[in-house]
Amino acid sequence: MFRDKKYVHFTYWTVDILLIGLSFYLPYYLRYNRSLIINNFPYFRDYFLLFSIWGLSLIFFLNNHALYATDRSLTIPKETWRVIKCVIFSSVLAGLAIFLLRMVMFSRLVFGSSSILLILSLSLWRVVKRILIRYRITKGHYNINVLIAGAGSAGCALAEEMRSNPYLGFKVVGFVDDIKVGKVLNYDILGKINDLKDLIQQYFVDEIYVTIPSERKRVSEILTLGVKMKKTVRVVADSFTFPFTQMKLNYIGLIPLIRYIDGGEHGTEMFIKRFSDVLGAGVGLILFAPIFAFIAFLIKLDSPGPIFYISKRCGKKGRLFDFYKFRSMVMNADGHKEALRSKSEVKGPVFKIKNDPRITGFGRLLRRYSLDELPQLINVVKGDMSLVGTRPPTPDEMAKYDIWQRRRLDIKPGITCLWQIRGRSELGFYKWMKWDLWYIDNWSFGLDLLILLWTIPAVLKKKGAY
Repeated sequence: MFRDKKYVHFTYWTVDILLIGLSFYLPYYLRYNRSLIINNFPYFRDYFLLFSIWGLSLIFFLNNHALYATDRSLTIPKETWRVIKCVIFSSVLAGLAIFLLRMVMFSRLVFGSSSILLILSLSLWRVVKRILIRYRITKGHYNINVLIAGAGSAGCALAEEMRSNPYLGFKVVGFVDDIKVGKVLNYDILGKINDLKDLIQQYFVDEIYVTIPSERKRVSEILTLGVKMKKTVRVVADSFTFPFTQMKLNYIGLIPLIRYIDGGEHGTEMFIKRFSDVLGAGVGLILFAPIFAFIAFLIKLDSPGPIFYISKRCGKKGRLFDFYKFRSMVMNADGHKEALRSKSEVKGPVFKIKNDPRITGFGRLLRRYSLDELPQLINVVKGDMSLVGTRPPTPDEMAKYDIWQRRRLDIKPGITCLWQIRGRSELGFYKWMKWDLWYIDNWSFGLDLLILLWTIPAVLKKKGAY
């Protein structure tokens, strides 16, 4: 296994060195050799020196950002963002070297082109690599056999996450528990914690996940066994459900400490998100203007009432705002809501009926393709919403939220969100919460772009749209 890892790391390094070299060579060659005949390389020594400094510093930053490791949990947007940061850092060092070494001959066109090529080539190769690896994992290769100690709520939640993310390659062989017997989530409880040694050998277990951290004596026994059998042991944090966005491990001397952080969002990131929201919504309003007029005409033709449905919704930090949609229901539909509440098909404080009798004929078509949501582009321009976020609840829904559920209001609501592309109304309320909180904790500009792209096929498939 150690040899396999060394081979993988060597492959990653080799591909990166080739791509870095190509990203430097192409702009330099095109700048100084317009013909196909390689006959002249001006300032070759100076360029070679600068490219060497730049390339070595880039490899250092890539290694320092764990981009030569095989972290299965690292998302494609996060990996791409790490690459971009490494290229920026190394480019700054290269620029400093040009200034200190007084390389006045160095072409700004070559510098800029090389930076762009580095970002594109190193990112694209990693995207392709990760897609291929995930495909192989989902086909049953490189699986990690996992045994979970503790069949309580934490153990079940962990098993569900592993099953929901097959690209991570975790195969749960079963549970051990000193109290429960039988099955949980269709997994067998294979025995008690004292049976661990035999079970590890019998089921070829690679890793043991401990979900009973409060039982310190048992945890200590499992850790000792893991050391003896040379198996990886991972312990779920005792307070994993706390509403913190990050957890980090620190040491005071030899004592390990888990540090909980609610870092918030950086001002620069918020500026980029807001700029892209205004730009995207503005372009969308211009492009969809003819569709707006056509939909408005058909709404008036289909049923009496206003074109737009305007209601109060809860935005960031619970602030109320006017929420715009094309009207898809009969007039005074909200007045019939309480009479129909017992027929709601979604557990939790939200209200959803698949065949809602209040929906008009044309309104059903609007909802099927989410066209009723288009006026929310106005909300985005006004600053009440973002293109991507969490869906805004009504005040009566928010009033029924538990404390931990209110964290989804820490950000601006969005026209689209993660759970809408994962199944929309077919998902239960608590699944919505799970995806919303995951989005908040893992937000990046790249993730927003992916969600926007995924929204298109999700809308066309009409899955869960009602």
